[in-house]
Amino acid sequence: MIIDFHTHVFSPRIAARREAYLRRDPGFAELYSDPEARIATAEDLIVSMDEAGVDASVILNFGWSSQQLCRETNDYIIDCVQRYPGRFIGFFAVQPRTGNEAIAEIERCAAAGLRGIGELRPDSQGFDLGDEATMGPIVEPAKRHELVLLTHASEPVGHGYPGKGEVTVRSLYRFATAFPEARLVCAHWGGGLPFYALMPEVAAALRNTWFDTAASLFLYKDDIFRHVSGILGPDKILLGTDYPLIDQERFLRRIRALGRPAADEVMILGGNAAELLGLW
Repeated sequence: MIIDFHTHVFSPRIAARREAYLRRDPGFAELYSDPEARIATAEDLIVSMDEAGVDASVILNFGWSSQQLCRETNDYIIDCVQRYPGRFIGFFAVQPRTGNEAIAEIERCAAAGLRGIGELRPDSQGFDLGDEATMGPIVEPAKRHELVLLTHASEPVGHGYPGKGEVTVRSLYRFATAFPEARLVCAHWGGGLPFYALMPEVAAALRNTWFDTAASLFLYKDDIFRHVSGILGPDKILLGTDYPLIDQERFLRRIRALGRPAADEVMILGGNAAELLGLW
């Protein structure tokens, strides 16, 4: 079973009214002001999945700055999951700074069958992922409903790119240590956090943390698969393409060309995601 743990879809309304949403949300504008930045719908993703042989995709919402935009766009995620059962696993957006409003949205989306919160984008949403006062009220209902949290992560060094931000290893580690029972997925290989797991105390703190490979082709040499597998184990790696930024078929060809052990490849391409999401 192949599961892409990191994809993005937006409603046709957003695609048709891009300029209006650029004005409403600075974070969205940072990533999508360029007309070449592709906005994909659920139907676009289904075509891509069928072409690439992807069985299911986790569809992430965006880290909107307002809870109003989170709720509005969560409706589309709910609709997609209902229209394509078994193909889409829905994650929804919240604005943690809104407190009770965010908690109410967690309850609504969990009742609708969504499986996680994400993509959290602390930079553009204006909160600190490691702040217990802000994240505690979010983590509590997430744990109760067995939701996975997925956050953007960025490298503290290296080249810049739109939306890179400052969600680096320090804030990710603070979250992992403050909320050890929360199941956390760090996008983009966690900005390099797995390398610090060579320290025993860091490895212990990351026992409920996974790392997706989103945008890996633009960030790291392919050796990262071997190194992270050696440090944390292949069971901590989740296939994530960051579709539509990277074509799913292209990404899968790249991974299969690595010559990883067959058992590792099965885990990375979908086994780990299925276990994390309780699909088997």
